[in-house]
Amino acid sequence: MKKRLVTLLCGLLAPVALAADVAIVVHGGAGTILKKDMTAEQEQRYAEKLEEATRAGYALLKEGVAGEKAVVAAIQVLENSPLFNAGKGAVYTYDETHELDASIMHGKNLEAGAVSGVTTIKSPIAAALAVMQNSAHVMLAGKGAEAFAKSQNLEQVENSYFNTPDRLKALQKAKARMQQQQREDGGQQGSERMGTVGAVVIDHKGNIVAGTSTGGMTAKRFGRVGDAPIIGAGTYADNESCGVSATGHGEYFIRYNVAADICARVRYQGVSIQRAAETVINEELKQAGGSGGVIAMDKRGNIAMPFNTAGMYRASINTEGKFSVGIYKALMSIDDTPNPTN
Repeated sequence: MKKRLVTLLCGLLAPVALAADVAIVVHGGAGTILKKDMTAEQEQRYAEKLEEATRAGYALLKEGVAGEKAVVAAIQVLENSPLFNAGKGAVYTYDETHELDASIMHGKNLEAGAVSGVTTIKSPIAAALAVMQNSAHVMLAGKGAEAFAKSQNLEQVENSYFNTPDRLKALQKAKARMQQQQREDGGQQGSERMGTVGAVVIDHKGNIVAGTSTGGMTAKRFGRVGDAPIIGAGTYADNESCGVSATGHGEYFIRYNVAADICARVRYQGVSIQRAAETVINEELKQAGGSGGVIAMDKRGNIAMPFNTAGMYRASINTEGKFSVGIYKALMSIDDTPNPTN
């Protein structure tokens, strides 16, 4: 098992000839992710799924497929896994149901699509893409979004499809804390409030596309919506600057317009993507009390993955075809050895 884990974490895609440089970065959420709480088997499960998502998107980029399709493909791998708070692994609301959000943005013409508070759409990120491509709107919510998804022949499921034992335990834990604090609005929680998945790519045409999908905040009430479906807060893409997908305490990401702020710093201040993202996440946001992280990529394919929490599930393949994956503060692996299986 340990040998397999080392092989997985050190595996890289062999560099391939491309018409133009392409790259992808994905995340599976940030929060109180401590090594002492993870077994080697758990680490491997997360690393494998992050790798699967990253390679799924990258394979399409290598084929010359449009960036939005690569983003959706990568995110759907994570949506279909109970490990992450999106799709199948979506957290519970206070009433023990599930309300999901997603958004996607294309950097060429600043086109965007989003869905919020949906309960029967199997893949919210696919619905967000349909909104962007096939409607005159940017965001659709609730029953209206579900009706639109049906009109687009997107797969529908019963809300119970999203039920998982681990998320139910998290709900019970959050509700117990809320009762102890005499708070019934879900506002005061531990790390259950965080968790999202996302992807940012640059495709063979130089287009930057970003997408985000989430089950939201555990024990949320009153139709609460976080940053994930909000363009500029949880998702942003602009070919002139960068693409960003965020994860964390959504209320802060909304208030500080985190995703758009990072790209504005790159475009107007001329700073690097690493500096812009680090400043917003580890200075501006942290000082305000906001926790979480982002994945970001600039128009040259440079990647940044800062976070101010104990960990953030993340993986990337850069413009040189090199793969890396991380859970805690340090990347688990970044190596120059080609993967002989690819």
